Amino acid sequence: MTCEEVFELKIPLPDVVAMQCRQPSLEGTGEIKLRRLVKEALRMRPSRIIVGEVRQEESLDLLIALNSGLPGMCTIHANSAREAVTKLCTLPLLAGENVGHGFVVPTVAGCIDLVVHVTTEASGRRVVREILGIPGRVEGDVVEAAELFVTRGGRLVRADGWPPHPERFDRAGLDVGSLLSQAV
Repeated sequence: MTCEEVFELKIPLPDVVAMQCRQPSLEGTGEIKLRRLVKEALRMRPSRIIVGEVRQEESLDLLIALNSGLPGMCTIHANSAREAVTKLCTLPLLAGENVGHGFVVPTVAGCIDLVVHVTTEASGRRVVREILGIPGRVEGDVVEAAELFVTRGGRLVRADGWPPHPERFDRAGLDVGSLLSQAV
């Protein structure tokens, strides 16, 4: 399942259901917001969910889905991978007064595995700038992160960090050790 404000994702796989927001009519009715799409997608019991550009309270519903074991991903605009994690800890607070930082921060730490920061170069080409692993720990309301890949000298190079939750990658049929040893 994909949920987007505007169709941007082109996934060349069978059985992909793409859902798009709808603006209100001239009378102000019929609007379908991204948060509602995420909730409706979860009712369809998808095998995975992708949310294009999380900006508001829909981030809470995505985190709850990821925390229940549903594989998924989203895009979020930020200046770095660490800032994306911070933003993902802040956006769910827009969902209402009953949502607190004490719930959101450990939830982000527990259900996010990787953060890939992509930037656009002056030439217009998109490149991966860094990849962080989120090991699931929180220290003083800050989600800990491990650098897996960083940009040094204009090149993406392997850092010292190790991806968290290897069992999740194993279930997906990925041998993380083998993949990372090839990247060195």
